[in-house]
Amino acid sequence: MFGVFPLALKTALHKRMDDAIPYLDLAAQMRPLRRDIDAAIARVLDQCAFCLGPEVAQFEKEFARLCGAKHAVAFNSGTSALHVAMILLNIGAGDDVITTPLTFAATSWAISYVGARPVYVDIEDATFNLDPSRVEKAISLRTKAILPVHLYGHPCDLDPLLQICRKHNLKLVEDAAQAHGAAYRGCTVGTFGATGVFSFYPAKNLGACGEGGALVTNDAALAARARSLRDHGTTVRYFHDEIGFNYRMEGLQGAVLGVKLKHLGEWNAARRRIAHRYHELLGSTPLKLPCEAGYAQSVYHLYVVRHPRRDDLKRHLEANRIGYSLHYPLPLHLQKCYASLGYKSGDFPVAEQAARECLCLPIYPELTDAQVERVASVIQDFFETRRGTTEVGETE
Repeated sequence: MFGVFPLALKTALHKRMDDAIPYLDLAAQMRPLRRDIDAAIARVLDQCAFCLGPEVAQFEKEFARLCGAKHAVAFNSGTSALHVAMILLNIGAGDDVITTPLTFAATSWAISYVGARPVYVDIEDATFNLDPSRVEKAISLRTKAILPVHLYGHPCDLDPLLQICRKHNLKLVEDAAQAHGAAYRGCTVGTFGATGVFSFYPAKNLGACGEGGALVTNDAALAARARSLRDHGTTVRYFHDEIGFNYRMEGLQGAVLGVKLKHLGEWNAARRRIAHRYHELLGSTPLKLPCEAGYAQSVYHLYVVRHPRRDDLKRHLEANRIGYSLHYPLPLHLQKCYASLGYKSGDFPVAEQAARECLCLPIYPELTDAQVERVASVIQDFFETRRGTTEVGETE
């Protein structure tokens, strides 16, 4: 038995089986904030400051302070911020950037947008992050930078990556799109490299009411150029210093993010509490649960479990009206869009196995204890009902 629940509690949980548990519940987050968000939006409407403006500028100051950075530059998306980060470091055609094959595609898009080539390196089995021990073998004369991702809110092991960068004269750019407030050896991620990039996609730990992103840096020159590039390459209106982009954050998004930023600390603490409760309830099942490295304080953007019978488990969750997601079911080196890079199945076995086995459970600050317990109870039932017929660790 994997029984963590007393019989009476399990009976009560199953009486509520008709209550669906969504994978993500943004409405629950918005309800208590609605008055403050409405007031912030009203300020933007009164000011007619729809592109950048004072609300965005104030959010930039506050977000830089959170990250421990001297500068934060707001963008219309994290993808745009990553693109500009590549330009700031003069990465372009003929250059290689080492990164991970297991993440959202935007990380590689930024490399491709400037004409450079993503060079993939396999991940650590425990953390899902870029494996520093494999990076040096991938370096060539074309390599210009390393672009790790703090995947699922868990920081990468940055010290060995920084050591490699110093040894080979490479730049480090942190993709912190899923890691708002996460810490590496006690310091907030995003400021260890030349730049750090965040996304404010609505589902993130800090999400806008639409799209948004930011680039943080301690380099004043990089920050100034980033501000110019996001605004058509201008420092003085109608005078264009270089070819730029329309990557400005909208004033409405800056206002919303300013409200939400005040709650990020408590939200991240709630995510950690929920993750630890999942650890307790699911620890006796055959699932491989997320771990937290000794150097890291994860903010659990996602709670990702693993099992060879992942697809059977997700069907069981569906039948019990419990939401889930797959992040990410096909690694980037096997995607059709990157077939020209020449990678094949088996090149990065750790990432490929993780993609086959990963399943994301509901985790968001508003998730109740009862909901967490019901998710865990349904998962326990999945394994209990299969004992004695098919070994739970066996693939079909």
